[in-house]
Amino acid sequence: MTEREFALEVVRRLREAGFVAYWAGGCVRDESFGLAPADYDVATDARLDQVRRLFPRSKEVGANFGVVEVIGPRKNGGHFHVQVATFRADGPYSDGRRPDTVVFATAREDARRRDFTINGMFYDPLENRLIDYVGGQEDLRDRRLRAIGDPRARFAEDKLRLLRAIRFAARFDLTIEPDTAAAIAEMAPQITVVSAERIADELRRLLMHPTRLRGLTLMQELRLIPPIFPELEPLFPLPNQADTRPGITVWQHALEVIQHLPEPISFPVAMAALLHDVGKGAAGQEPPYADHPRLGSEMAARISERLRLSNAETDRIVWLIEHHHDLDEAPTARPSRLKPLLGHPGSGDLITLARANRLAQCLDPKPVDVASQRRDEWQQRGELDPPPLITGNDLKAMGLTPGPDFKRILDQIREQQLDGTLTTRAEALALARAMAVETS
Repeated sequence: MTEREFALEVVRRLREAGFVAYWAGGCVRDESFGLAPADYDVATDARLDQVRRLFPRSKEVGANFGVVEVIGPRKNGGHFHVQVATFRADGPYSDGRRPDTVVFATAREDARRRDFTINGMFYDPLENRLIDYVGGQEDLRDRRLRAIGDPRARFAEDKLRLLRAIRFAARFDLTIEPDTAAAIAEMAPQITVVSAERIADELRRLLMHPTRLRGLTLMQELRLIPPIFPELEPLFPLPNQADTRPGITVWQHALEVIQHLPEPISFPVAMAALLHDVGKGAAGQEPPYADHPRLGSEMAARISERLRLSNAETDRIVWLIEHHHDLDEAPTARPSRLKPLLGHPGSGDLITLARANRLAQCLDPKPVDVASQRRDEWQQRGELDPPPLITGNDLKAMGLTPGPDFKRILDQIREQQLDGTLTTRAEALALARAMAVETS
């Protein structure tokens, strides 16, 4: 059984019990575009307790909103599941996130409370019939994204819809209807009332999708970049001094880096591409922006904290931005400089970002390709991150105490080991004793 077949069976059982039941929302939209839905939702006039009696293997996931998750047969990694929601109309949204109250209603009223017309249709899979109370079918045909009813009212209900509109328009290659677009631009500053976690989740979906470039372009055009990423606004007019083409701004360069990312791409790499030159807009920065990788990494850490990104995401984004130029001199760089970078768990991401950065500036990506080739060769020979020839315990055995000289000796021996000028433990110990004598 497939997820679609299970969703069809849920509708069939509800109908056989005398209830109205349709597929609803995103799955109808996706199938209309010829795409396979990630999941299926069912809308019905059955109440929560009636749904649960029909489907004992279910759990409440939104009792106040009449939402039940029906659990189906086992599949790889879990079970099929379909969310079943009772038709409803929403009361006021005082927090700009969710309705204060709901009342159970008709299918027509349920459609009218949804966000965009392409998400407001129902589909009867038993009769192969589309039920459209909001003009979604026409907007699908004309590839148009339009809010249901008054766009300002829809966005006031849930401010995250401002960002979701961008993602849907980008993903499905839709033109945003003028009044809807005007409402987004007008209300864009209000996106900050949405929790950081919800904004970050939308950004993940937008930046990991192949249409990320159009999504970011729309975010700028409709004024959503400044409230979410105020640090990027100074980059809009700032000339990109590193680019030989006249008139290219740092912001345009960032978009070109985004454009050169391969598929699929992780969220940290996409975020690092977006923010890699953010340090150029820091207060007091002037060309040639020599310190922008360090400043940018610090700014990216604060941005990631503000968006409540995970520690793993934050660490990777910050590391990538700090080192995004470090592979530019790979053909002539000493192994002791390259190996720590290429032995890092994020080295593949760094190669991806550095390559896109050079391509965006019409520079030869060969230095990055050399770094990639050397990484593979060193890894195959076990030379990328070899065990240290000596450790701090060896220095303590010589009578040294931890401190600046202690670290300097270990760092120099490690550097020579990575460069291949020290190859044995005996050589490393001899050098350590000589350096210890010099510092005594």
